Amino acid sequence: MTLTPPLSLYAERRARLAAQLGPGGIAIVPTAPERQRNRDSDFPYRHDSYFYYLTGFAEPHAWLVLTAEGQSTLLCQPKDLEREIWDGYRLGPDAAVAALGVDAALPVGELDARLPRLLENRERVWFPFATHDGLAARVEGWLAKVRERVRYGALCPQQQGDLCALLDEMRLVKDAHEIALMRGAGAISARAHIRAMQRSARMLAAGEDLREFHLEAELLHEFRQSGAEAPAYGSIVAAGANACVLHYRADRAQVRSGDLVLIDAACELHGYASDITRTFPANGKFTGPQRALYDVVLASQEAAIAATRPGARFTDPHDAAVLVLAQGLLDLGLLDKAQHASAQDVVATRAYFPFYMHRTGHWIGMDVHDCGSYVEPAEQGQTSERRDPLSGELIVDRPSRILRAGMALTIEPGLYIRPAPDVPEAFHHLGVRIEDDAIVTDAGCELLTRGVPVAAEAIEALMEEAASR
Repeated sequence: MTLTPPLSLYAERRARLAAQLGPGGIAIVPTAPERQRNRDSDFPYRHDSYFYYLTGFAEPHAWLVLTAEGQSTLLCQPKDLEREIWDGYRLGPDAAVAALGVDAALPVGELDARLPRLLENRERVWFPFATHDGLAARVEGWLAKVRERVRYGALCPQQQGDLCALLDEMRLVKDAHEIALMRGAGAISARAHIRAMQRSARMLAAGEDLREFHLEAELLHEFRQSGAEAPAYGSIVAAGANACVLHYRADRAQVRSGDLVLIDAACELHGYASDITRTFPANGKFTGPQRALYDVVLASQEAAIAATRPGARFTDPHDAAVLVLAQGLLDLGLLDKAQHASAQDVVATRAYFPFYMHRTGHWIGMDVHDCGSYVEPAEQGQTSERRDPLSGELIVDRPSRILRAGMALTIEPGLYIRPAPDVPEAFHHLGVRIEDDAIVTDAGCELLTRGVPVAAEAIEALMEEAASR
């Protein structure tokens, strides 16, 4: 399957959205603005995911207007040969209709003049709430222009709707093209992790000074060499105690023989993210405590994978992982069996929390933390209350999302052992996380990122081979 979706795919998405706008509905979708990094330099541009999902158009300064009748109008930058010398090629309105399959295209400079007329005689205006600074005020400005014409018979929309609510549900279930792109991103990211493992083994075997940034360089090399546009998020390359910092970024720290290295890094390919974490011994050989901790985390991930299937709840993989982690903490002596009668007791009291403080997964897709409600829509009115055993806070729960084929999520348990008086010293400063991306299938789930080894023996074999070259 080609990684370039046909124009019909975007047209079909716009048609599905239009059918949900209601009689007299109209939707306004801006793309992301350019962001200044400093003085005369911008951050690399990245489009808005909602906008791109409906258009496949990656240029800045663009808007989509869609009516309930299915009429699509794109507003984009006009051709400007002088600016294109500096900023690059622009598609322009004249070419946009044929190139993007929209019904009409206009220069974006006409936005403020055109929008009031497009909003006239509409019943409801939809736009993304709380995602674009100043958008709500701008919509109000356009509506004010419509109200100025009511004496001439113009009707102003009386209702406003959050377009995110509609698009989040559409984006939550991936189509075949999206899954193909995510497989591609996962394959590239897996190769990048292999390169980093090999680089670590080679440099330490040669007695060279290895730094976290050396391993990050391998990741970035593979991403770009394989055609990915950019990292999907800031790469985490954490050696030794740094692995216990959840959002640590690759820095200048030395990677020493005997360290564990945690890498959480992946690429974005044609607008779709991947997300992989692997933890490996820097020199290619796990120590006893490292291997014991690693095996517990891997077993917890396997339990979560088995729980990821149609009909299960989104929380089921997390619950399965936590139960295995809880038993592992008892077995390794990280929690005192005299104080905790069972793994179930550890879970009930949340005694595992100092060692595992995040969830086991999140949605993934166009955004690495993708959109979509974690509550089952048909059951959101059902609530239950519980008291958190650690904070004492009263928490209101709603039924978790029911998984269905085509949903994509990460599965990423971990354990992070910081020094404490009651923690065996052999485990101090060890951080382990293992993460893969999964697509829910009719039979269970498909892991998109297992192109990089996950079993401890396979990691050691890969690194031993690299070190011997």
